[in-house]
Amino acid sequence: MDVRIQFLGGAGTVTGSKYLIEYRNDRLLIDCGLFQGYKHLRLRNRAPLPIVPNQIRAVVLTHAHIDHSGYLPLLVREGFRGRIWCTAATRDLCDILLPDAAHLQEEDAAFANRHGFSRHSPALPLYTAADAQEALRHLRAQPLYQPFEPITGWRVQFFGAGHILGAASVLVEVGGRRLLFSGDLGRADDLLMFPPDPPPAADAVVVESTYGNRLHPTGHLIDELAPLLARVAARGGTAVVPVFAVGRAQALLHAIDELKRQQRLPRALAVYLDSPMAAHATALLMQHLGEHRLSAQQVRHMTQSVQVARTPDESKAIARHGGPKVILAGSGMATGGRVLHHLKLYLGDHRSMVMLTGYQAPGTRGDSLLRGNNTVRIHGQDWAVAAEVVQLTTASAHADADGLLGWLRAIPGTPHRIFVTHGEPEAADALRCRIERELRRPALVPEHGSTWAV
Repeated sequence: MDVRIQFLGGAGTVTGSKYLIEYRNDRLLIDCGLFQGYKHLRLRNRAPLPIVPNQIRAVVLTHAHIDHSGYLPLLVREGFRGRIWCTAATRDLCDILLPDAAHLQEEDAAFANRHGFSRHSPALPLYTAADAQEALRHLRAQPLYQPFEPITGWRVQFFGAGHILGAASVLVEVGGRRLLFSGDLGRADDLLMFPPDPPPAADAVVVESTYGNRLHPTGHLIDELAPLLARVAARGGTAVVPVFAVGRAQALLHAIDELKRQQRLPRALAVYLDSPMAAHATALLMQHLGEHRLSAQQVRHMTQSVQVARTPDESKAIARHGGPKVILAGSGMATGGRVLHHLKLYLGDHRSMVMLTGYQAPGTRGDSLLRGNNTVRIHGQDWAVAAEVVQLTTASAHADADGLLGWLRAIPGTPHRIFVTHGEPEAADALRCRIERELRRPALVPEHGSTWAV
């Protein structure tokens, strides 16, 4: 009987990663992410899966980002009863990310109901904090490189993927086949994370393609950040920085700390981290020393020079600081969270700056800002954009096209099929073309919902 993969997410888009492996009567789900961006994609989060969740025996996570883990509370609420396998750091991050995602959804629904701008009455969160807590009870941690059996007869192994704390590529051995899932691959020169491990041999590969049609420019985040923050500080403005709470926030805090230590930024420049989730994720760096590049001293130092806003009142109080300042707040694509309130305050101020720190999925507010739109819709209103909008080109935590190709090239032997996923259509197809042309290996971009024998 064939081993089959069904692409329930991450196909034709950069969000919602879900890959269902089926062999005989057993099913294993690799990743369980939420869709983000365009409304037609977000509506998939509320549509039932084409499989009953209790027919899935186990889930394996590549990492904790919400587009890879954020559907778990729904899966459990709808009947999944198995275990969710991941690395220890991914488990610790999910303990932070999933309840926070639920809280933000509950908060946004309550805000919409109070102000009446939702088309639904009442507006309901996708899932609740209680749903998130129930999902967390299913998590089981497993070390890198140590094989385990999530289902009897199925052998799974984690390999380091860089990208963020705890991120892994996943090798699944079942039915005489070796299936390799890249997860999100990091950069060789990442400020925080080590490079991805060399990949193992595999018969079929599922590889991400977020930057499948782009190369990262040469240079370092610290050097790119210095003149931008110096410029906004000199004119007395505020830098509003939408950040991903895991990975990007910590890289920027470390870079800003280094710039102050090098006296390239004023030590008095106020820096606010308006994200309890990012603060908790930063603390995890101390618990997982040796899994990233920073020393204990560097982690301590970067946390001492930032003011953390943990409560809504502390978040609102940031606006009372009149001098130049930097505000790091979630979410990274400005799709929700506290950064929206800061954007409403500072988008209309020509002295200020909105600093986008990574990939902005089409349909998100970050993408709208990046495209130079004169207005951005937030909480049912259009807000004029007078602030300077910039995008950092050196902050990405993803491998670029050359990095992805290099990882694929390092796979021993010749995989008989490579599936290119987790990228927008242009990026995915560009990587497919390079794989076929330069590696001379068969590659395809699967459609959402399609099933393939491997």
